[in-house]
Amino acid sequence: MGHALEFVQSDCIARYHRELLGEDTVLLSGADENALKNVQAAEKAGLPVREFIDANAKLFQNLAEQLSVQIDVFQRGSDQKTHFPSSQQLWKLCEQKGDIYQKKYKGLYCVGCETFYTPDELNAQGECFEHPGRKLEEVEEENYFFKLSAYQDKLIPLIESDVLNIMPVKHKNEILGFLRQPLQDISISRSNARAKNWGVPVPSDDSQRMYVWFDALNIYQSGIGFGWDEKKYQETWPADVHVIGKGIIRFHAVYWPAFLLSAGLPLPKSLHVHGYIVVNGQKMSKTLGNVIDPFEIVQKYGCDPVRYYFLKEIPAFGDGDFSEERFKNVYNADLANGLGNLISRVTKLAQTNEVILEAPSQDGGNRAVDLIKPHMEDHRFNIALETLWECVTKLNHYIDSQEPWKQDKDAASQTIKAVVEGTVELVGLRELAHALKPFLPQTAEDMVKQFGGDRVLKHNIYFKRT
Repeated sequence: MGHALEFVQSDCIARYHRELLGEDTVLLSGADENALKNVQAAEKAGLPVREFIDANAKLFQNLAEQLSVQIDVFQRGSDQKTHFPSSQQLWKLCEQKGDIYQKKYKGLYCVGCETFYTPDELNAQGECFEHPGRKLEEVEEENYFFKLSAYQDKLIPLIESDVLNIMPVKHKNEILGFLRQPLQDISISRSNARAKNWGVPVPSDDSQRMYVWFDALNIYQSGIGFGWDEKKYQETWPADVHVIGKGIIRFHAVYWPAFLLSAGLPLPKSLHVHGYIVVNGQKMSKTLGNVIDPFEIVQKYGCDPVRYYFLKEIPAFGDGDFSEERFKNVYNADLANGLGNLISRVTKLAQTNEVILEAPSQDGGNRAVDLIKPHMEDHRFNIALETLWECVTKLNHYIDSQEPWKQDKDAASQTIKAVVEGTVELVGLRELAHALKPFLPQTAEDMVKQFGGDRVLKHNIYFKRT
């Protein structure tokens, strides 16, 4: 469900820029497959690592497709043709800067986070806060280290000034607080023995593999040409925004910009940090038995209702609750009784009164899009949707006030035309259809077809009450 939320938020941002603003847009996602936990999970499943990760990568791609998420590039960490040489190029640049060195190290390693922790970073039980109940491994070996400490003073002003803009501000302050503590150098490789010979080989040392976060973060670059297509890379990088969960903010706000600064490469412009989905107030857990399968929810209710709930009911930058009961209430109130009922009424009245519509305006203006622009620029998806639903409510109230079922044919036609085409006071269904593309892509496409001609076309019920 967390990945589903992230997919939908990312796609909403991309569609807004691509379809509403007309900008060239690339949405990249992928699979950081070189984690030690993948090796261990494959062993537990009794499968070769390659077979295991292939199956899981396909699942994530299928989930994106089920949610109508248009991923332009799905870059995999196991891609030896593009990702391996790209990550090795990043390593070489950092090495040339003098920021990579070798030393022996002993520490506590969380396989779930794929990172070392000091005792003061753990909970009272000596466990990682992200993975309570999981025992940390004590690891001792000789690794390559990155001079993260050298970038402490460089990172603070970049984040304070919003050159690297972290949204929301609470996470910006969290990272600044972390950076004002002594910053330790980090291990960026593992021995082949511990990595089970899986992962990106360290250049010029065939006894080591890259630490997963060093190469996983580089997926953002390797997918768009870094190290293998310089022209493509220059056209696409730096990223305008990384959409990430709050549990991996340190890797994105500290490690990643430090690697890029070391390599002399541009930084991403912003980080959108989302929260977690909880179920009836509790974090999802197999132990509690409250894990929800997003495939099942999409199959049961459809893609657009799930997208609507994620964008409307889950705060863009905070934790949000999911329960099927709440989902049904929102579905019925906003979709079935709100937008769905409005379209159904207009369709029936238009057919009855043989309404002839004017050709859609070609001036390029759209008041619905203008209304949501300030909210979408701040990634406040919920407020953008609330704004659009105020328009839906006004249209329903307008129909109720005009009572076209009591009007003669000409008057009823004028009422329906006002609802579809809009008036000075009303944002019409045509404008709403276009503005809904980032949020409800399938519904928006159907609405554009239904209301885009000289007659309102018949259509099946958009959202059946449940």
